[in-house]
Amino acid sequence: MAAGPYFFVWATALRCRLQHIQTGLLERSLQTHLLRKQQVMFYPTSKHYNPKFRKERAKKFLKVDLPNFDKIRNDQKLSPDELRIKMKKEGKQPPRTHQERTINISCTGGIFEAYVPPEGDGKSSLVSTKGAKQRLTGLEKKGTSLMSVRKIKKYLADFDTKEFAQEAQDIVMEAHKLLENVKENEERLHELVTEKAYPELTHGLELKTFKWNFVGSIEPPRVVHVRVTDMMSKENLYAQVTVRLFTQQCLAIYDRFGRLMYGSENVVKDVLEYVVLENHISNLYGHWRIHSKIIPEWMPSRDPILRTYRLPEFEAIEDDPEEEDENVEVKPSDDGDKPQFATA
Repeated sequence: MAAGPYFFVWATALRCRLQHIQTGLLERSLQTHLLRKQQVMFYPTSKHYNPKFRKERAKKFLKVDLPNFDKIRNDQKLSPDELRIKMKKEGKQPPRTHQERTINISCTGGIFEAYVPPEGDGKSSLVSTKGAKQRLTGLEKKGTSLMSVRKIKKYLADFDTKEFAQEAQDIVMEAHKLLENVKENEERLHELVTEKAYPELTHGLELKTFKWNFVGSIEPPRVVHVRVTDMMSKENLYAQVTVRLFTQQCLAIYDRFGRLMYGSENVVKDVLEYVVLENHISNLYGHWRIHSKIIPEWMPSRDPILRTYRLPEFEAIEDDPEEEDENVEVKPSDDGDKPQFATA
């Protein structure tokens, strides 16, 4: 039986259908293979899930230019002439060293218009001629102090010189007592002492034992000098008050080996001091602190410090045999008292 034309049409359509099915299966298999490959080779992306605010997030990261350490190391090996030639080729200016000095405005750097104690203070009586001169010079300088007290009262309404003298003595006594252990009392010392006076008080006490005791007052403390000055601007004012203290104290300083260097814990001495206290009165939180001490020229010198030294070790000197041979024994002569001469 011969095949009709419809058979060929049906066969061609079937062949195309089979090819389409095979192509679809191949595409599906390829798709599944690619998906599996993507799942296996998948890496987490660094992009944020929310595309908003990309610019703002990018600004959080800064690109830092790291220095070239090899170049710096090689430049250090160059001589000054070679370095100058290299900098000249690169168009760089020679470096300049700046020595900057720190500025501290919480206190002044010294005493302005320092008080000059009268000679013989604490020894001569007021009835004597020298005592009368002391009172006269004190009256001449009293006017400037009264004007300074008025300036202080504009910022500190409760300021009184009589009450302040006792307050100043309490501050000085507490500061001296805290020096027995500087490490533990460092914060409190900064509250009682200015930045200028702190290194002066604590210098040399790291390896020493400091013993101090207050016995009593010979004369009540009194204010002898008041000054107010401005720094950097007229509104930035500092007040300095000089207080005269005449007390009895005991002081002893031991070195790191426990040996006495200065003073005695049992000997009471009369001490005359002129302590300067400072306050940054234009600062709302300013308070009175020890700033310096005035030591007059006529003050007697202090006792010397007893220091402990290590004995030096000397090498033994050996006798030179040549020198022994040169020594010649001198025979006694019969001439009696006449001088004798030795000949080598």
